[in-house]
Amino acid sequence: MRFRKLKKQSKQKKNTSTKKTFHYAGYLDKIKALITDMFMIYAPILYFIAYVAMDGKDSFQSSQLAPLAGVTLYGIIYAILLSKFGQTPGKKAYNLKVVDDKTGENISFFRAFFRFVTFLFSATILLGLLTPLYRKDKKGLHDILSNTIEVVIE
Repeated sequence: MRFRKLKKQSKQKKNTSTKKTFHYAGYLDKIKALITDMFMIYAPILYFIAYVAMDGKDSFQSSQLAPLAGVTLYGIIYAILLSKFGQTPGKKAYNLKVVDDKTGENISFFRAFFRFVTFLFSATILLGLLTPLYRKDKKGLHDILSNTIEVVIE
């Protein structure tokens, strides 16, 4: 076989092996996974803080530190689950996974926590939650800033 043909075949193999294709998660599945996570992770955290660590709902509502502690604890648990498994219980229920947008690998704890903080910011301004509706890859603002993608696993 000629050298030119061998070189062409090796280039074709490189091009097909390095390109990753992802099946992007749908917007409604992302919302359902978020709601599931809120009930499975965040609600028990708030219950524990309000009724075990504090005197009840009245002291929880009058405190400014208690909701912040709840959100921070939820963010830490969320980041641990994403960095270790790539999924939270809600994402697992809908076969979704958060991965690096270039390599397809799981992300680090700090990157997952940064993704959570940017999600809080983008949810506050609402622009970040509407971004997936106008993008082909269905990335939200928090995914763009943290270089992640939410994909469907098969």
